[in-house]
Amino acid sequence: MLSATEQTIQPCPQCGTEIRTDRRFTTWCAACDWNVDPVGPETRPGRLERARRRLAQRYGERLLAEMSAGTPRRPRRDVAGVLAHAIALCVHGVTVAMAVGGALLVVLGWGGALPVLGAFLLALAWLLRPRFAKLPDDAPVLHRADAPRLFALIDEVAAVAPTGDVHAVAVTADVNASVYPYGIRQRRLLTLGLGLWEITAPQERVALLGHELGHYAHGDTRHGVIIANALRSLDSWRYLVTPIRNPGAIEVAMNALYLLPFLAVQGVTMLLDQLTLRAAQRAEYLADTTAARAGSTEAAVALMDRLLVADSAEAVLLRESNARQVRGGGASREEAARDLWDRLAAHVESIPENEYERRRRAAALHGHSVDTTHPPTHLRRACLLAAPPVPAAVTADAEAVAAITAELADARLELARHVVRG
Repeated sequence: MLSATEQTIQPCPQCGTEIRTDRRFTTWCAACDWNVDPVGPETRPGRLERARRRLAQRYGERLLAEMSAGTPRRPRRDVAGVLAHAIALCVHGVTVAMAVGGALLVVLGWGGALPVLGAFLLALAWLLRPRFAKLPDDAPVLHRADAPRLFALIDEVAAVAPTGDVHAVAVTADVNASVYPYGIRQRRLLTLGLGLWEITAPQERVALLGHELGHYAHGDTRHGVIIANALRSLDSWRYLVTPIRNPGAIEVAMNALYLLPFLAVQGVTMLLDQLTLRAAQRAEYLADTTAARAGSTEAAVALMDRLLVADSAEAVLLRESNARQVRGGGASREEAARDLWDRLAAHVESIPENEYERRRRAAALHGHSVDTTHPPTHLRRACLLAAPPVPAAVTADAEAVAAITAELADARLELARHVVRG
């Protein structure tokens, strides 16, 4: 129940229906959708992004229908996946060819300008090289000895997926979570954002782990080191050869020189998108089914709702940081840091149901325009609800929750201090 200071009552200016809402959030009308999306459409995206959104829309509608009818299995021999890997290897082959050619020009080309060209090719190959992620040095990193109960929970969820082990957990202040490989040995790092972890219930956290680990069980080709690095290299190419806007006389000539390489890079990028976007979106839906199996359908759906209000949680963290910058004071900051995550959880818990509903409707208007590699959250939620409900395979009991909270205590305080320091 909203307090008198929080509640507003007014007629809808469009249809006249009485609107009761929380003054902390957007005022809108559930009867006619007046002001359901006050931000409106974003600025017009570039050509490549428009193409990605068209693909995402096309694949998203088909996948939702398939998932609602029954979970599709990934084909043993996915032709699109094989072609995508072949193209990605060609992209890496160009980088290798530049590195080898540049080295030969530097070593064998003395006496002319060839070493300069060779050095340029080596620098370009270095810029485009495949990169292996590293353990972060700006966030607390936990290993099995540091957090045995947390890793035990992760192992239980990984067995449900099923997939391999997580080797390290990086704790951040973000309202997000992810799993990705790091190092040459491609071990797995779980990045756990406290901004999301702290606003979810225990079973929702199990569902969150199930979703992230589920990517590795359902053939998400974009998570693979070959295709991920090829897309990164293509982005670097696009940055280097994109025509200059509002060119001068000399820049017109440079743009003419860039035109063919730019079209080639744009074409390869669009083709790789064409071959991998469907698999990426399908992997998201299938990862959601893993989330439901691990934590229960109810928990997975609740997690979708928390994701809908992620930007509200981010706004709270930013507001807390700005407030401490204005007020200052070491004692004040320390006190604020100690209960930061509790205040964040209390804020999210106080968000009324009509704000969740507004965000679902606004998400439906945006469709696939927010993130082309992920189906819209409201569709993922609807897909979970359309399937027969499943119970939790992994249960986070009170003892486990308390133990994990104790293992994260130092990281919670360290990151809270970082937030309030700005």
